[in-house]
Amino acid sequence: MKTLIVSSLVAAVFFAGSFVQAQDPGFRAPAAPAKPEAPRNDNSSTGGTITGAAVLTSMERLDDQKPIQPRYVISIRILEDRKEAVQQKVAVTGEVQVPYIGLVRAEGKTCRQLAYEIKKELEKSYFITATVVIAIDDYPINDPMLTKSYEIDTYTVFGFVLRQGKYDIPATEDVTISQAILKAGGFAAFADPEHVKIVRTTPTGNKSILVNVDSIMRKGEMHKDIYLRRNDVIIIPEKTINF
Repeated sequence: MKTLIVSSLVAAVFFAGSFVQAQDPGFRAPAAPAKPEAPRNDNSSTGGTITGAAVLTSMERLDDQKPIQPRYVISIRILEDRKEAVQQKVAVTGEVQVPYIGLVRAEGKTCRQLAYEIKKELEKSYFITATVVIAIDDYPINDPMLTKSYEIDTYTVFGFVLRQGKYDIPATEDVTISQAILKAGGFAAFADPEHVKIVRTTPTGNKSILVNVDSIMRKGEMHKDIYLRRNDVIIIPEKTINF
Protein backbone atom coordinates (compact mmCIF):
# COMPACT_ATOMS: atom_id res chain seq x y z
CA MET A 1 0.00 0.00 0.00
CA LYS A 2 2.81 2.39 0.97
CA THR A 3 4.63 1.62 -2.28
CA LEU A 4 1.52 2.50 -4.26
CA ILE A 5 1.13 5.86 -2.44
CA VAL A 6 4.79 6.83 -3.03
CA SER A 7 4.56 5.94 -6.72
CA SER A 8 1.42 8.04 -7.04
CA LEU A 9 3.09 11.04 -5.39
CA VAL A 10 6.15 10.83 -7.73
CA ALA A 11 3.92 10.65 -10.76
CA ALA A 12 1.89 13.64 -9.53
CA VAL A 13 5.01 15.78 -9.07
CA PHE A 14 6.29 14.82 -12.53
CA PHE A 15 3.01 15.73 -14.25
CA ALA A 16 2.76 18.98 -12.24
CA GLY A 17 6.19 20.03 -13.42
CA SER A 18 5.31 19.20 -16.99
CA PHE A 19 2.09 21.18 -16.67
CA VAL A 20 3.90 24.30 -15.35
CA GLN A 21 6.44 24.10 -18.15
CA ALA A 22 3.68 23.80 -20.75
CA GLN A 23 1.68 26.74 -19.30
CA ASP A 24 4.66 29.07 -18.72
CA PRO A 25 6.80 29.66 -21.85
CA GLY A 26 9.45 31.34 -19.69
CA PHE A 27 9.88 28.31 -17.45
CA ARG A 28 13.35 26.75 -17.56
CA ALA A 29 14.56 23.72 -15.78
CA PRO A 30 17.64 24.33 -13.62
CA ALA A 31 20.75 24.21 -15.81
CA ALA A 32 23.78 22.15 -14.96
CA PRO A 33 26.66 24.16 -13.45
CA ALA A 34 28.85 25.68 -16.17
CA LYS A 35 32.38 24.43 -16.46
CA PRO A 36 35.00 26.95 -15.37
CA GLU A 37 36.59 28.78 -18.31
CA ALA A 38 40.21 27.89 -18.98
CA PRO A 39 42.62 30.77 -18.27
CA ARG A 40 43.65 32.74 -21.34
CA ASN A 41 47.20 33.52 -22.29
CA ASP A 42 46.53 37.22 -22.79
CA ASN A 43 49.42 38.72 -24.67
CA SER A 44 47.82 42.10 -25.26
CA SER A 45 49.47 45.39 -24.30
CA THR A 46 46.98 46.08 -21.53
CA GLY A 47 47.33 45.28 -17.85
CA GLY A 48 48.31 41.74 -16.98
CA THR A 49 50.54 41.35 -20.00
CA ILE A 50 52.54 38.14 -20.08
CA THR A 51 56.02 38.99 -21.30
CA GLY A 52 58.43 36.60 -22.95
CA ALA A 53 61.26 37.63 -20.63
CA ALA A 54 59.20 36.57 -17.61
CA VAL A 55 59.67 32.87 -18.40
CA LEU A 56 63.31 32.93 -19.53
CA THR A 57 66.13 32.10 -17.13
CA SER A 58 69.14 31.54 -19.39
CA MET A 59 70.93 33.96 -21.72
CA GLU A 60 71.96 31.05 -23.93
CA ARG A 61 68.31 30.40 -24.79
CA LEU A 62 67.74 33.92 -26.09
CA ASP A 63 66.88 34.36 -29.76
CA ASP A 64 69.94 35.08 -31.91
CA GLN A 65 68.26 35.15 -35.33
CA LYS A 66 65.66 37.93 -35.54
CA PRO A 67 67.02 41.49 -35.41
CA ILE A 68 65.09 43.99 -33.31
CA GLN A 69 63.51 46.85 -35.27
CA PRO A 70 61.84 50.17 -34.43
CA ARG A 71 58.30 49.82 -33.00
CA TYR A 72 58.97 46.31 -31.73
CA VAL A 73 57.77 45.67 -28.18
CA ILE A 74 60.42 43.87 -26.16
CA SER A 75 60.64 42.78 -22.52
CA ILE A 76 63.79 43.03 -20.43
CA ARG A 77 64.51 41.34 -17.11
CA ILE A 78 67.59 41.32 -14.90
CA LEU A 79 67.41 38.14 -12.82
CA GLU A 80 69.64 39.45 -10.02
CA ASP A 81 67.36 42.47 -9.67
CA ARG A 82 64.51 40.17 -8.53
CA LYS A 83 61.92 42.36 -10.22
CA GLU A 84 59.36 41.63 -12.91
CA ALA A 85 60.23 42.04 -16.57
CA VAL A 86 59.96 45.56 -17.96
CA GLN A 87 58.21 45.94 -21.29
CA GLN A 88 59.46 48.66 -23.64
CA LYS A 89 58.62 49.81 -27.15
CA VAL A 90 61.61 50.43 -29.40
CA ALA A 91 61.55 54.05 -30.53
CA VAL A 92 61.63 55.07 -34.19
CA THR A 93 65.25 56.08 -33.55
CA GLY A 94 66.07 52.44 -32.69
CA GLU A 95 66.67 53.09 -28.98
CA VAL A 96 65.09 51.47 -25.95
CA GLN A 97 65.06 52.41 -22.26
CA VAL A 98 66.98 49.93 -20.08
CA PRO A 99 66.84 49.81 -16.25
CA TYR A 100 69.87 51.42 -14.53
CA ILE A 101 71.52 52.35 -17.84
CA GLY A 102 69.07 54.51 -19.78
CA LEU A 103 68.81 54.67 -23.56
CA VAL A 104 70.52 51.85 -25.45
CA ARG A 105 70.50 51.28 -29.21
CA ALA A 106 68.59 48.08 -29.94
CA GLU A 107 67.89 48.33 -33.67
CA GLY A 108 69.58 45.64 -35.75
CA LYS A 109 70.65 43.55 -32.75
CA THR A 110 69.22 40.19 -31.76
CA CYS A 111 67.86 39.59 -28.26
CA ARG A 112 71.02 37.71 -27.30
CA GLN A 113 73.36 40.37 -28.69
CA LEU A 114 71.50 43.15 -26.89
CA ALA A 115 71.36 41.15 -23.64
CA TYR A 116 75.14 40.59 -23.58
CA GLU A 117 75.75 44.27 -24.36
CA ILE A 118 73.52 45.32 -21.44
CA LYS A 119 75.12 42.69 -19.19
CA LYS A 120 78.56 44.19 -19.83
CA GLU A 121 77.36 47.69 -18.91
CA LEU A 122 75.54 46.53 -15.76
CA GLU A 123 78.60 44.68 -14.49
CA LYS A 124 80.68 47.85 -14.69
CA SER A 125 78.83 49.63 -11.91
CA TYR A 126 75.70 47.87 -10.66
CA PHE A 127 76.09 44.08 -10.42
CA ILE A 128 78.99 41.70 -9.87
CA THR A 129 77.23 39.28 -12.21
CA ALA A 130 74.21 40.24 -14.31
CA THR A 131 71.93 37.78 -16.07
CA VAL A 132 69.87 39.67 -18.65
CA VAL A 133 67.01 38.05 -20.53
CA ILE A 134 65.26 39.76 -23.44
CA ALA A 135 62.37 38.66 -25.64
CA ILE A 136 60.36 40.16 -28.50
CA ASP A 137 56.76 40.34 -27.28
CA ASP A 138 55.12 42.04 -30.25
CA TYR A 139 55.96 43.60 -33.59
CA PRO A 140 53.92 45.41 -36.25
CA ILE A 141 52.53 43.32 -39.08
CA ASN A 142 52.38 45.12 -42.44
CA ASP A 143 53.04 48.41 -40.68
CA PRO A 144 53.33 51.00 -43.46
CA MET A 145 55.59 53.05 -41.22
CA LEU A 146 58.23 50.34 -41.56
CA THR A 147 58.09 50.10 -45.33
CA LYS A 148 57.74 53.68 -46.51
CA SER A 149 60.07 56.56 -45.97
CA TYR A 150 58.94 59.07 -43.39
CA GLU A 151 60.43 62.22 -41.97
CA ILE A 152 61.81 62.27 -38.43
CA ASP A 153 62.06 65.54 -36.52
CA THR A 154 65.66 66.45 -35.72
CA TYR A 155 67.74 69.08 -33.96
CA THR A 156 71.42 69.99 -34.32
CA VAL A 157 74.06 70.67 -31.67
CA PHE A 158 77.11 72.83 -32.43
CA GLY A 159 79.94 74.14 -30.31
CA PHE A 160 81.55 73.03 -27.07
CA VAL A 161 80.00 69.61 -26.43
CA LEU A 162 81.66 66.22 -26.67
CA ARG A 163 79.60 65.01 -29.65
CA GLN A 164 78.40 67.63 -32.11
CA GLY A 165 75.88 66.58 -34.73
CA LYS A 166 72.27 66.01 -35.69
CA TYR A 167 69.95 64.10 -33.33
CA ASP A 168 66.45 62.67 -33.70
CA ILE A 169 63.46 63.75 -31.66
CA PRO A 170 61.54 60.51 -30.90
CA ALA A 171 57.94 60.57 -32.12
CA THR A 172 56.64 59.58 -28.66
CA GLU A 173 58.90 61.80 -26.55
CA ASP A 174 59.68 65.44 -25.87
CA VAL A 175 63.30 66.58 -25.66
CA THR A 176 64.46 69.58 -23.62
CA ILE A 177 67.63 71.56 -24.16
CA SER A 178 69.32 70.03 -21.09
CA GLN A 179 68.48 66.51 -22.31
CA ALA A 180 69.84 67.37 -25.76
CA ILE A 181 73.16 68.51 -24.29
CA LEU A 182 73.44 65.36 -22.15
CA LYS A 183 72.74 63.24 -25.22
CA ALA A 184 75.55 65.08 -26.99
CA GLY A 185 77.94 63.96 -24.24
CA GLY A 186 77.66 67.02 -22.03
CA PHE A 187 79.62 70.25 -22.05
CA ALA A 188 83.22 70.14 -23.24
CA ALA A 189 86.07 71.97 -21.53
CA PHE A 190 85.83 75.78 -21.78
CA ALA A 191 82.10 75.67 -22.66
CA ASP A 192 79.90 78.51 -21.47
CA PRO A 193 76.76 76.81 -20.07
CA GLU A 194 75.22 80.13 -19.04
CA HIS A 195 74.85 81.47 -22.57
CA VAL A 196 73.55 78.57 -24.67
CA LYS A 197 71.65 79.71 -27.74
CA ILE A 198 68.75 78.07 -29.58
CA VAL A 199 68.25 79.24 -33.15
CA ARG A 200 64.66 78.46 -34.13
CA THR A 201 62.99 78.81 -37.52
CA THR A 202 59.63 80.61 -37.36
CA PRO A 203 57.20 81.83 -40.04
CA THR A 204 58.65 85.32 -39.60
CA GLY A 205 62.30 84.23 -39.76
CA ASN A 206 64.96 82.88 -37.43
CA LYS A 207 64.59 83.53 -33.71
CA SER A 208 67.38 83.30 -31.11
CA ILE A 209 66.61 82.12 -27.58
CA LEU A 210 69.27 82.48 -24.88
CA VAL A 211 69.17 79.81 -22.15
CA ASN A 212 71.15 79.54 -18.92
CA VAL A 213 71.58 75.76 -18.91
CA ASP A 214 73.92 75.96 -15.92
CA SER A 215 71.03 77.13 -13.73
CA ILE A 216 68.91 74.21 -14.98
CA MET A 217 71.49 71.52 -14.32
CA ARG A 218 73.08 72.81 -11.13
CA LYS A 219 70.28 74.79 -9.48
CA GLY A 220 67.27 72.79 -10.67
CA GLU A 221 65.48 75.74 -12.29
CA MET A 222 63.45 73.43 -14.51
CA HIS A 223 61.11 76.16 -15.74
CA LYS A 224 64.00 77.34 -17.92
CA ASP A 225 64.40 73.92 -19.57
CA ILE A 226 62.90 74.70 -22.98
CA TYR A 227 61.41 71.95 -25.14
CA LEU A 228 63.02 71.65 -28.54
CA ARG A 229 61.18 71.90 -31.81
CA ARG A 230 61.86 70.47 -35.22
CA ASN A 231 65.05 71.80 -36.86
CA ASP A 232 66.20 73.72 -33.78
CA VAL A 233 69.93 74.49 -33.72
CA ILE A 234 71.69 74.56 -30.34
CA ILE A 235 74.93 76.55 -30.12
CA ILE A 236 77.21 76.22 -27.09
CA PRO A 237 79.79 79.04 -27.08
CA GLU A 238 83.25 79.16 -25.56
CA LYS A 239 83.56 80.72 -22.14
CA THR A 240 85.11 84.17 -22.20
CA ILE A 241 88.13 84.39 -19.89
CA ASN A 242 89.03 87.80 -18.58
CA PHE A 243 92.56 88.29 -17.30
